[in-house]
Amino acid sequence: MAEKTAVAARPMPPPAAVLPLPEPAVDARTWIAIFAAILGVFMAILDIQVTNASLREIRGALSATVEEGSWMTTSYLAAEVVVIPLTAFFVRVFGARAYMLGNVVLFLVFSTLCGYAWNLPSMIVFRALQGFTGGALIPTAMTLILTRLPPSKRTIGLAWLMLSSTMAPAFGPTLGGVLTNFYGWPSIFFINWAPGVLMLAGLAYGLKREPLQLKLLREADWLAITAMTVGLGSLIVFLEEGNSKDWFASDLIRACALAALLGIVAWVAILQSRGKPFVNLALFARRTFGVSSLVGAAAGMGLYGSTFVLPLFLSEIAGYNSLQIGEVIMWMGLPQIVMMPLAAAFAKRFDNRVICSLGLLLFASSCFMNATMDATTGYDQLVFSQVLRALGQPLIVLTLSNFAIHRIEAANLSSASGLYNMSRILGGAVGTAVLATTITWREHFHSARIGESVSLFSDAVQERLGQLGSQFLAGSGDPVAAQQQALAALDHLVRREAYVLAYTDSFFILGCVLLASIAVMWLADRVVAGGK
Repeated sequence: MAEKTAVAARPMPPPAAVLPLPEPAVDARTWIAIFAAILGVFMAILDIQVTNASLREIRGALSATVEEGSWMTTSYLAAEVVVIPLTAFFVRVFGARAYMLGNVVLFLVFSTLCGYAWNLPSMIVFRALQGFTGGALIPTAMTLILTRLPPSKRTIGLAWLMLSSTMAPAFGPTLGGVLTNFYGWPSIFFINWAPGVLMLAGLAYGLKREPLQLKLLREADWLAITAMTVGLGSLIVFLEEGNSKDWFASDLIRACALAALLGIVAWVAILQSRGKPFVNLALFARRTFGVSSLVGAAAGMGLYGSTFVLPLFLSEIAGYNSLQIGEVIMWMGLPQIVMMPLAAAFAKRFDNRVICSLGLLLFASSCFMNATMDATTGYDQLVFSQVLRALGQPLIVLTLSNFAIHRIEAANLSSASGLYNMSRILGGAVGTAVLATTITWREHFHSARIGESVSLFSDAVQERLGQLGSQFLAGSGDPVAAQQQALAALDHLVRREAYVLAYTDSFFILGCVLLASIAVMWLADRVVAGGK
């Protein structure tokens, strides 16, 4: 009995340690498919910006006004925002391979048609179709990375994806300016064939065929899809066209605002009543995902806003042509090639909230530097702020993508990808609208304030008019005409200084938004890429 008790009292041997299962190896075909998809993201985002440097030439060829020409960008962006939340559904219907290949082919076809557009309406239609097919490439690339790569490799894939999405806006104006100067504006659309063919080959080789599930089209919630299309499309038109049409003074803008409100409310209400929605909006209620989407929208505002305001300043104030503007903007892209691998390494070792906060601080600092510009600011004074911005952006976009997928179930990864990318692009649209309105309003404000101090009874003003009048008199020999030219030159000088102050106000607003995002960032969970 005692012997049995002694045996029973012996400690049991510890259980064998449970070793984690080794991650599956990623073959070359998968990497080829992923890099082809990333190339598609670069191509799709590039086409948002590439027309900006060539709008004057395109408007001239199509006999369009400045206001009419803006619809070329608006139609592309509206279609892109609408299709992004739908990609998860279409991937289930057609499979990733067929859906992506189909979109690439159609994107190339519509790009070519844009180059052959014969009038403004045809260009707007082709740009919308180009945006609808190109927009689908953005979330599908992220979904491929999340579903085809093991956790330890996702940071690498996301780093390359985020690099393409931030470099495209930086190189868009440069590429557009170079191609237009040497080959004419249609070349900015035909150039898509070079990466497009490579993308087709990579996707066809790297992705396996999947069975079609066309029955899902019959079961789709077309009412919710229609509400979403009306809501998001109207919201983009409201944001992009509002400033040029004086906002609510326009019947079109009032109609778009109402349609956006009703469409988005109906979309949310319908999806909440469905058992299996085509996109899971409930993800926004998850704290970390909600924070990543909100800060992502602010980062989108900073990225697209800065590439909107700075070219305007360089064109209108410094008198730069499209090629010179591109030489300045490209400094926002080049350092990212070196910085993104470092950001990926940091994200695997440190709290991503710290890394993202550092990136936001660098980005905000570059905006505050631009907030001190004056009429003499040019290339030499802007390079450092552009480099500082380039160092900050990879730290932001890579860590935000890690937050966006933190503790997201496999079934919800496609929805998370679509909603996160939609938030970033909507943030850019909101930022552009806010900054365009800021420039308009603050220019009026500063013109009035400067005009109050520029009085014809001032000795300094009279002296300046005398100097200008003498210069114009030497050229024309007409005293009356010379005096009128002097007054016009002084008025131009006042307007120029007012615009400079308006541009600097815009950068100050961007800096404040990015700084405020740092506080929001710390509401998210602690995340280390590849960790728990």
